[in-house]
Amino acid sequence: MTRNCTVIADPVMTSEGEAELQALVERKLTNGHIQNNPKEMNGTLLESLRDELNIHHGSGESWHPPSPSPSPSRRAFGAQRQRGRSIDNMAVQPDRPTWNKQIEFTLAGIGTAVGLGNVWRFPYLCYRSGGGAFLVPYLFMLVVLGIPLLYMELIVGQYLRKGPVHVLEKVCPLLKGVGMATVAISFIMCTYYNVIITWALYYLFSSFQSPLPWQSCNNTWNRPNCTDHATNSSFSTTASQQFFNHKVLERTSGLEQPGILRWELFLLLVVAWILIYLCIFKGVKSTGKVVYFTALFPYIILLALLINNVQLPGALDGIKFFIVPVWEKLLSVQVWVNAAAQIFNSIGIGFGGLMTMASYNSFNNNVLRDTLTISIINSLTSILAGFVIFSAFGYMSHLQSIPVSELAVDGPGLVFVVYPQAFVTMPLAPLWAIIFFFMLLCLGLDSEFAMVEVMVTSLMDSYGKPILKYFRLKEILVLVVCSAAFLLGIPHVMQFGIYMFQLMDHYTAIVSIIFLAFFEVIAVCWVFGVGRLSDSLIEMTGKPPAMFFKVCWWIICPVLIGVILIFSVIEFKPARYEHYVYPAWAQGVGWIIALASIIWIPLAAIHTLWVLPGSFKERIRRSLTPFGLEKVPVVYPSGSGEIFPDAAVKL
Repeated sequence: MTRNCTVIADPVMTSEGEAELQALVERKLTNGHIQNNPKEMNGTLLESLRDELNIHHGSGESWHPPSPSPSPSRRAFGAQRQRGRSIDNMAVQPDRPTWNKQIEFTLAGIGTAVGLGNVWRFPYLCYRSGGGAFLVPYLFMLVVLGIPLLYMELIVGQYLRKGPVHVLEKVCPLLKGVGMATVAISFIMCTYYNVIITWALYYLFSSFQSPLPWQSCNNTWNRPNCTDHATNSSFSTTASQQFFNHKVLERTSGLEQPGILRWELFLLLVVAWILIYLCIFKGVKSTGKVVYFTALFPYIILLALLINNVQLPGALDGIKFFIVPVWEKLLSVQVWVNAAAQIFNSIGIGFGGLMTMASYNSFNNNVLRDTLTISIINSLTSILAGFVIFSAFGYMSHLQSIPVSELAVDGPGLVFVVYPQAFVTMPLAPLWAIIFFFMLLCLGLDSEFAMVEVMVTSLMDSYGKPILKYFRLKEILVLVVCSAAFLLGIPHVMQFGIYMFQLMDHYTAIVSIIFLAFFEVIAVCWVFGVGRLSDSLIEMTGKPPAMFFKVCWWIICPVLIGVILIFSVIEFKPARYEHYVYPAWAQGVGWIIALASIIWIPLAAIHTLWVLPGSFKERIRRSLTPFGLEKVPVVYPSGSGEIFPDAAVKL
């Protein structure tokens, strides 16, 4: 039986070309060459039909007989039909660079996921949540939240071969602003995250002396309440605390007193950005070489520190605190929320870094292998860092003759206060300090690579031709991005810089990212759909995802992130640094920083509804249809009067 259909073409298509395409579709349907319902006919199929006819769509030219060799740029990867659904692969980018070796992506992904948070945030949350009790919800959240969401991001990034802006625009036009927000938050974070690398460089260069400058209180920057051993007293501070506050930062009393520029930190910030630029200016080709060292070296250092620490007196008490649960803590909802948030922030869901890097993979790369490798190694690194720092805690508690649970520790202080304080009690203290802060440098560089690459890739995906026409070389664009981020980071190396850093980190890494991740999961898992996600994976690897992942994508992940979002709002606390409470105007600045990324979600939704044709109901329907913004002919059965946006794919 013949099934009639009509091809609705763009106005620029010639009537002769439209008639030819219409006739070819009818012939294919009649002969059984097209088995799917015309409603499901996709843009890739239409593309292949046009290649047969060689219709010059959008050029305004007349139709000519088919040429013997169609242009390679017109070829799609070809949609495979799985379970009656057609998928449109938009990855027609023959000139997009790829990793020289797939192991380079895996190492880059490990370097992106494994960062400074593994060294200080995980041990700190574990300590605050009762030691071993934190490991139970942490491992649970890894299985049901971290691994499935990373799998999701790598699939869409590798399949669509675009940065987060274009990926979200395609999977859910109404929420395309999530991709823009991801780029915004990555850029905001890279402006202040590099300051941590700056501090690490300062400590690294300060470690080339004996005794270490934070080893005693006999220095010009020390205050009368300085003590040269760790203390739990609120009336005294350790030598390492005073070195960080009064020598490295020379901090003022708050944002009300900005102070002057710290020229030493300013020059080190320049050095840090030069290092970043030299590592990524050639794109994945140069980054792929650097990650062989930056991703692997930290593990050598962590293992060396662990071997040293476990031999110290009292280390066993600290390790027992780390691995033996306090079961009563599991009854606290906040412990479970903290565990989910740590998985979420550590792997980097919603930051766009791993999605961007996956877009440079070969199309048939084994996504599941990379997902499991990156996520599991990331968590093992956190646990390894936990053994390192809790063995040091045990040693410090031995020196002070107090229980491990009563040590005075704070989040970032683990890196620049507690660790340095532990080094001074070790043999060959300067050597341990040098290798530790060099490890911090490697961890910071890996994470910074991804954040800068998100911005560069998104700009190239959106405005590649005009940018290259103006700048000539992509390397110049990378230089412009790095320079802009450097200029915005200058306030953090002033004397009030630590307060600026804490304010931006609180409202960016805690407030904004949870909103972004929630809407990203809704866009990919519910709008793009688990079915399309599965079909994309089948087309790339020939294997469907396990039922476990489908259940996580459809139910568990959206619900869990929704719970985290609700608790983040209910339990929200304004930013503070130690005993300094930010004034109301500073909290307002913090919310402006948060809105700098979040605001793109509603703005882009309004823009999508504005540009789509039809009634408001039709605009809503199409905005919630994958590829709904693409302008292409749409095929529908004759006389039905219905347009199916499912067929929309850019040609």
